[in-house]
Amino acid sequence: MKIDLRKEAKGRGCMVRLPGVCNHNSETTVLAHCRVAGISGMGIKSSDLIGSWACSACHDAIDRRAHMDLDRDYVRLAHFEGMARTIAQLAKEGKI
Repeated sequence: MKIDLRKEAKGRGCMVRLPGVCNHNSETTVLAHCRVAGISGMGIKSSDLIGSWACSACHDAIDRRAHMDLDRDYVRLAHFEGMARTIAQLAKEGKI
């Protein structure tokens, strides 16, 4: 059985957790795809496995719709750490 990782994000806590940005509102959590050269690009999203659960505020920072004052590399690192936490949680639950 294949799990829908996008649906799994619903109601989950944010795993990106950008200090001063994260709204900690699980009602706004979605799967935020990581951009990785060679895997994603113009019009091509990465696999759902290469993403993290992110609240709307953290997702806006990741996609550069808000919080443009944050260093891009800092946000990228937080996103990748969030991906690791997301994968670890899914593994803990036996879903991947």
